[in-house]
Amino acid sequence: MKTISRFLVPVLASLFALSGPAMAQSTIFNVPSTDAVAKGKVDLRLDWLAQNPNTQGLERVHILNSRIAVGVGGNIEIGANVPTSLGQHGNQVFIQPNIKWKFASSDAKGLAAAIGGVLVTPLDNQAGLDTYGRIYGNVSKRVTSGNWGPRFTVGPYGVLGGGRTWNGPKAGAMLGYEQPIHTKASIIADWSSGKNTGYFTVGMSFAIPVIGRVKGGYSFGNDGEHNNQFLFVSYGLTL
Repeated sequence: MKTISRFLVPVLASLFALSGPAMAQSTIFNVPSTDAVAKGKVDLRLDWLAQNPNTQGLERVHILNSRIAVGVGGNIEIGANVPTSLGQHGNQVFIQPNIKWKFASSDAKGLAAAIGGVLVTPLDNQAGLDTYGRIYGNVSKRVTSGNWGPRFTVGPYGVLGGGRTWNGPKAGAMLGYEQPIHTKASIIADWSSGKNTGYFTVGMSFAIPVIGRVKGGYSFGNDGEHNNQFLFVSYGLTL
């Protein structure tokens, strides 16, 4: 935990020292949204996931996930995630370059659609792990009546490759829900099917003027195991 604190505190301090408007997030919690980072903008995000106390007496797992996405125009964003897992099986670092294209949208109808892909590859401790790709498409509908209409997101995903890493179904579904309750606060939730990366996460998102976005929630693994649950805290900023 001391190692995590030494890493997390200066990173958060550096991010909070920056200034920029709160923009649309590129994911809800884990499920991609239909938003895309605007051309010339850079979206920074740091996620911290802390495993539920392990009932088997093993060391708690912590995951730090640094994310960056850059808008390149044409409603296209490119970026990379660098999740690092710290815990009972040692440290494991991955690199996840990704791309998303928001190819259709209608503000009047509250509709949007996007497609994208993520390449996942381990950077260390590669024994037993393989590189794989994940492609997806999604559609969102915002209920436009009134000022507090929710947005629903749904879409499929597929996995290419994976071998030893991916031992579950290689196709599935993703769902997302965002419900504004204030001009700067929303209840948010998302779910992805499958066992490898399948989680239901629910919590809240807060847009803080100048500072950025803060999200907090709790993730439940699809396998129902008590040890496969995580506290989820995220900070994001668009420059």
